[in-house]
Amino acid sequence: MNAFATPQTPLRSKHAGFRRFTVSEYHQLIESGILTSDDNLELIDGYLVHKMSRNPPHSVALNRTRKLLEKLLPPGWNTRIQDAVTLSQSEPEPDIAIVRGTDEDYKTRHPGPDQIGLLVEVADSSLEVDQTDKLCLYARDGVVRYWIVNIPDRRVEVYTDPQPAADPPSYATQTDYPEGSSVPFVLDGTTVGMIAVDEILP
Repeated sequence: MNAFATPQTPLRSKHAGFRRFTVSEYHQLIESGILTSDDNLELIDGYLVHKMSRNPPHSVALNRTRKLLEKLLPPGWNTRIQDAVTLSQSEPEPDIAIVRGTDEDYKTRHPGPDQIGLLVEVADSSLEVDQTDKLCLYARDGVVRYWIVNIPDRRVEVYTDPQPAADPPSYATQTDYPEGSSVPFVLDGTTVGMIAVDEILP
């Protein structure tokens, strides 16, 4: 299969000779057993992309962020860790997704944009991809709030006001929270708590 791209190659560029897949086709590959969890792939902008390996700082930041978010999580919301979300042209597996409902609601499907309150990517070696390709596809489908836990630059980047019609799709507002500051955790336009950046970064 010639459809594999690596995260080091910006997916917004043209790939002559690469086969793009729809979300439906991707589901069929999984259901037929052609793709399995051992393949370590996710669908990004129609391409099958190898997921980045995770180093110890990434794991520490991911677990810290998850625990801090879950402490503040109001009723009616649930946390998903490195599980798929279904978008129009992609099925990425963000590090953290805060979604409406319970596990029972997603027994036969993954959450879509309307169920997503927040997506979080923890970025170390994946920083460029998270700031370009992932940001573009999240904005395209109107994901309302996107965090990048930026380990190299020691900050949390918060993206809001998605602009799906922009070329490429993007977010109108980026707010950076460096060490020593706190990030507002917002769901449905309401701040449910504050999280200290120093408690997130490894």
